[in-house]
Amino acid sequence: MRIQVTGKHMDLTPAIQQYAEQKAGKLPRYYDGVQSISVVIERPKADHVEVEIRADVEHHDDFVAKTSGQDVYECIDLSVDKLHRQLSDFKERLKNNKH
Repeated sequence: MRIQVTGKHMDLTPAIQQYAEQKAGKLPRYYDGVQSISVVIERPKADHVEVEIRADVEHHDDFVAKTSGQDVYECIDLSVDKLHRQLSDFKERLKNNKH
């Protein structure tokens, strides 16, 4: 599985990149079909951060979670939580054959 972390309009520090990779690396636990994850951290304003995490899964469209706020780490956590819920719900639907 591939994890790609990119920053737009900001310098991506090694600490932020490692944190994002660590958090996103836990997502395949919730659904085995995750093929790749991309994390985009964007700073459109000086005190504002937007985080988008996109999970590419097999046999389904990409799952996307977006969060915006002031703290980079909090936005990463919230986006990972949203994607965790989406992947868990999808796996549960597959198990119950309610496609």
